[in-house]
Parts: sequence; C-alpha cells; structure tokens
Amino acid sequence: MKSSRKFFFLISSFITVLYFSCTQNKHKTEAAKEIISSAAGFGLETLSEYNFFTGKMAALIPADGIIPYDLNTPLFSDYAYKARFAKIPEGQKAVYNNTSVFDFPVGTVLIKNFFYPNDFRDESKGRKIMETRLLLHEEKGWKALPYIWNDEQTEAVLEVAGGRKEISWVHDDGSAKSIAYSIPNVNQCKGCHARGTEMFPIGLSARQLNREFAFADGKSNQLLKWRDAGILAELPEHISDCPKAPDWEDEGDGTVEQRARAYLDINCAHCHNALGPANTSGLFLDIHETDPTRLGVFKSPVSAGRGSGNHLYDVVPGKPEESITVFRMKSLDPGVMMPEMGRKLVHEEGVKAVEEWIRQLQVSN
Repeated sequence: MKSSRKFFFLISSFITVLYFSCTQNKHKTEAAKEIISSAAGFGLETLSEYNFFTGKMAALIPADGIIPYDLNTPLFSDYAYKARFAKIPEGQKAVYNNTSVFDFPVGTVLIKNFFYPNDFRDESKGRKIMETRLLLHEEKGWKALPYIWNDEQTEAVLEVAGGRKEISWVHDDGSAKSIAYSIPNVNQCKGCHARGTEMFPIGLSARQLNREFAFADGKSNQLLKWRDAGILAELPEHISDCPKAPDWEDEGDGTVEQRARAYLDINCAHCHNALGPANTSGLFLDIHETDPTRLGVFKSPVSAGRGSGNHLYDVVPGKPEESITVFRMKSLDPGVMMPEMGRKLVHEEGVKAVEEWIRQLQVSN
C-alpha cells in the first residue's frame, strides 16, 4: 500500500516537473495546466494523517475538536449519504450571519464523507465510503482536496485528478441500483464552490444548520451547540430569530413552494446567483430571490439550443412539462443536464418537488 502511494507521488512530482520544463508546449489544455498548478499545493497524502477520527477510521468517530453537523436540505449527489464534520482552530470562532455562509477563520477544515448503505432500508447491513472531500481555509483562500477510499475501507488517498468507483446498493423501494460513481478533481470542485473568482463553502449557513442533531452527548440545536462549544460568535439571543430552511422531503415542513425553493437553493443556486458561474444566464435560484422573472417564470433562455428541449421558457406556471428547468433536471445528456456536475442519475424525488411547485404557480394578471 505504501509503495503504491509513493509511486503516486513520484509520478505526480514527475508530471509537475515535466510541465514546468515544457512551458513552450502550446498544445497543453488550460484544464491540464490548472490541475498541475493545483497539484503543486498538495495536502497530506492520506486521510488518516489528519487524525480527524478515532478508532477504526471507517466508523467516522470524530476526534476531539471535530464537530459533526448536518443540513436541513442537502445537495443531491446520486443518492449518496454524507457524514459531515468541521474542525475550527482552537480559540477561533466562525462568525454568524442571517443570510449567507458563515465567515470561518483561517485554519478551518470542512470534512464531507460520501457513502452508500448496502441496503437503504436497513443501514445495519453496512455501508461503503466512496470519498472524503476536504475544504481547507488557508491564508490565500479555500482549497478543495478529494480523498478516495480503498475497497478495504481502511484508508483514503489524495487523488487531485479525481477518479471513478463502481458501487451497487438496494434502494429504498427494494430495487437494485448501481453506478460508476465519479470523484471530482480539484478544479471540478471549484465549479460548484466558486463565488466570483474565489472558492467558498456552500451549505454552512444559519438556515441549513438551524436544526436538531443527535450529538454523542444528546440531541441539541446545532447553532446552540456550536455557540456553547465556543466556535460560533454573534448568534442571536433567541434561536427563533434565526432563519430555518425546510426539509424539502418532509411534506409537513413548509409549503410546496418553500420546499421546492429550498431544493433549488442548495442544488442550483451555488451556480445560479449573481456571483456564480451561471450569472450570465439571468436565472437566479437562491432562496432570497423574489423576482419571478429571475426565478425563470416566463423567462426565455439567454442562448437557445438543444438545452431548451424546444421549450420557450425556464418556468411555465401550471405546466412543468413545458418548463426548461424540469426538462434539464430530467436529462442525463451531458450537454443538457442540470446540474451539469455531481450526478449521473435523475433525482426523481427532487424533480417531482419542483414539478409540484410549478404546477401550483398561478399566472399573474
């Protein structure tokens, strides 16, 4: 195992040297240049070297100073489950705000583990961890690092170029599912985490963290837990003053519109916002948007093409079957599908939630 890791790093170093010795080679793609540039700032070779977890690493039992968390409405990633943790430097605090991702101190590490239960109906039958993505807050900004787990579930190794692993499971309805699960490279991570020219976390906002969580010492509201642990500053005195995103899958948690908007906010708005990669589309899907046109209602696409599916508008009130948004959510064509990264499957339940919202929209007079 160690010899293969050394081989990986020798090859990586050779590629980096080769690249810089061939700067006159104009045939290298910009993508290759970016990956090699990112590779020059490696993190640790293996996940275990960070000492995030105690005991058997695959059990994901957090070490001292590592706090678990969850989101009210998480991002869809081909039905993968996620175990999330944060490490905030001792003596430092994240700074609360009501509307966007908290301001985290330099030295913060966000740890997201992607896994599949063998049987979604019975998690006691075991699971397989596919990857762990780290977001490290350095002096120069946030950096993403993907670690791929071995089949023995004993270690995860840094792979800046990403990878692919086969996975099979029994789904909630008893059906058998399998995919070639993709682990993004370091630059694909930037595709979702970009805000302007910089990288930022996505889900760590008041509205997402404002929920109960079963910590090792009992259930507690996550925001209160972070405050009491001394890692969150400026939390309002009353938790009722903090925003809360609904759980889009819980029909009793908010209206149809609120749940659909929460789904679009976490799955689409990291690109479809004024500072995101899709800011030229005119389609803005963040939770704070109130302009119906910017939400897609009777809005024509900026550039026509097969991505429109021959439909005229992003959202047609009462007619999800004529809405480009739904068409692209249902597609698996790489040139059409939205989101364009992070999935190989159609999120059937998410599509239904958005369809229901569009079906209930009324045309203004």
